Amino acid sequence: MMQQTITKLKFILMIKLRNRALFFVFFLGCLISARAQEKVIDRIVAVVGNNYILQSDLETQYQQMLSAQEPVDGNTRCKIMEELLYQKLLLAQAQHDSLDVTDGQIEQELERRMKYYIQQFGSEEKFTSFYGKSVEDYKAELKDDVRDLLLEQQMQSKVSADITVTPNEVKEYYNSIPKDSIPFINAEVEVGQIVKKPAVTAEAKKEAKEKIEGLRLRILSGEANMSSMAALYSMDPGSASKGGLYEHIQRGQFVPEWDAWAFKLKPNEISEVFETVYGYFIIQLIERRGDEVDARSILIAPAVDASDMYRAKMSLDTTYIRLTSDTATFSDLAAKYSDDEESKNSGGLIINPFTGSTRFQMDEIGQMDQTIVFSIDKLKVGEYTKPMPSTTSDGKQAYRILYLKTRTLPHIANLVDDYQIIQSAAIAKKQQKAVQVWIKKKSADTYVHIADDFKDCTFNNKWIN
Repeated sequence: MMQQTITKLKFILMIKLRNRALFFVFFLGCLISARAQEKVIDRIVAVVGNNYILQSDLETQYQQMLSAQEPVDGNTRCKIMEELLYQKLLLAQAQHDSLDVTDGQIEQELERRMKYYIQQFGSEEKFTSFYGKSVEDYKAELKDDVRDLLLEQQMQSKVSADITVTPNEVKEYYNSIPKDSIPFINAEVEVGQIVKKPAVTAEAKKEAKEKIEGLRLRILSGEANMSSMAALYSMDPGSASKGGLYEHIQRGQFVPEWDAWAFKLKPNEISEVFETVYGYFIIQLIERRGDEVDARSILIAPAVDASDMYRAKMSLDTTYIRLTSDTATFSDLAAKYSDDEESKNSGGLIINPFTGSTRFQMDEIGQMDQTIVFSIDKLKVGEYTKPMPSTTSDGKQAYRILYLKTRTLPHIANLVDDYQIIQSAAIAKKQQKAVQVWIKKKSADTYVHIADDFKDCTFNNKWIN
């Protein structure tokens, strides 16, 4: 029973990962892993509507579970098969309902996820060397798979994403769990931060603006082209290596100033120099397709020197004195002075990207930045670190104060300390019921064929009518 309860808790995590498109990391990893393997004889093991499941699809996910050291048994392949059947049924219904995703959405998703994998390898060159193909070749191969995945996500949102539970339903769910099966909760922490980025001096801004204006004049005069100037001088890590090229950029994807220029330029026209929170840009439009553009851009960011960093630290020193002298609350000071937009709007608390909550499990590797883990190790609840150097999410240097709001010891889950976890599990159970009802209804109206060697599987749903 304990394992069943824990499985239910894990189910909601999978739902959240898929809804946040983080499940895509696992899915895309499976696809890449499959393409890295030697070719073997493949076969169709199931058909749902016009979509099929290959033996290699199933085996890739099975090997991925082994690599992740997840528990497997004789029924694991059947469980994977049922999850794949559900995905294909979602896809079949999305196709039936004429749902659609744009090329821009697909490209954006591919670009974001490929950046993740390149980061894991350390560089695009190492990625290409390992797989023997360029990033663009991989993206081309995966385009159809990603389109299907995005359609499945859209359809799943219609099935279960809007399901909620009342506090009374949460309590009823918790009371329904046998006492010896209530899950064990690992040690958790809630951590806040106040971030201070170094102020950019007028002189540094002037130098940056003059530099990019000089580059623009060289391009306009024909002395150089936009691509080579971007490759040599642009400080934008997302495009400099590609000659400043951004493709399939949708309106609203970048900062407003970038959009304002990109969507009013004519093809090959170069913008004036304009300022954003990142620095100074110029853009050259390549092509516009409605609310989507291809463009080249160059970014020159104002330089930050040691004196700017020192002033940022001094500002946080003052904040630290106010914190430790009890003249103001952490949340108030974070809201007023922190330069980190996401955490300042949650009382200074750092949000866990895997769960959307402010709690981080200390035993879960990768949930929290290890520099934070090290920094709060000796703190007591309610204490603060002194201002320390840090790096912001966009790679810029800054200073920050860390605050340990809560630390819970490993314990049996309860409604007071773990309401969010129990609420998530209650929602998962309700979602699971909704999914089962949906599968029963839609599988009755959809062609489903499963290979004979899987017909003895004990599925949770009736797939063959």
